[in-house]
Amino acid sequence: MYKTIQYEIRDKVAILTLNRPDTYNAFNNEMSFEFLDALKDVRKNPEVRSVLLTGAGKAFCSGQDLKDVQGKDRSLADSIETRYNPMIRLITGTEKPFLCAMNGVAAGAGASLALACDLVVASETASLLWAFVNIGLVLDSGSSYLLPRLVGRQKAFEISVLGNKIGMEEALRLGLVSRVVPAAELITVATELAATIAAKAPKAVGLIKRMLSRSFESTLDQCLELEKFAQETAGATEDYKEGVSAFIEKRPAAFTGK
Repeated sequence: MYKTIQYEIRDKVAILTLNRPDTYNAFNNEMSFEFLDALKDVRKNPEVRSVLLTGAGKAFCSGQDLKDVQGKDRSLADSIETRYNPMIRLITGTEKPFLCAMNGVAAGAGASLALACDLVVASETASLLWAFVNIGLVLDSGSSYLLPRLVGRQKAFEISVLGNKIGMEEALRLGLVSRVVPAAELITVATELAATIAAKAPKAVGLIKRMLSRSFESTLDQCLELEKFAQETAGATEDYKEGVSAFIEKRPAAFTGK
């Protein structure tokens, strides 16, 4: 179906693999729109409860394929609006958890893609790089929003204007990634984590994602109101009844998403 990405569903986990390894999985037009199409399917597919993003070969994603656009007269604003912004909106706005298995370098828009995910499990050989400034450009694909919220404004400025590579030891310390594991264990660990989350009550997981994503722009009172609404919504599901029964009966819950 797709030429530049791989898309499969295993046990309610959608696995999306960026598949242009010869370019370190850099985005050209074809991969951008195939990836967007897959994200739209993930959002509406009832068989998908969690999503795992990774890259083929040595890299996760090196951002925009500069060779693909060199010498072309194009609007950067149009490219961002039609390709990258929709990716970030779909990942952050879909009430299904997104996990990134960062198998190698994540640079530019690729770094933004990783940060947009709800959890990042990284290979110890991976790295993050915001090098926009090195070619005379600025942060895009949501990094101006995501980066300072994770590391603070001053550190975000330093990372952005120096354009230096960040190793995983520092990335873990800064909170840019959730876990760092040996390269050989990355996919196993990330897949198991995605499956564990997929087994949780989908409505509750989606509501938690919504609540946390709104917290930075909300007052305490607004958060309390959203918690009240979300708890009432979650409490009206069959999964809540199943969860309580399973707890009392001391057995694993079998959540159905209803």
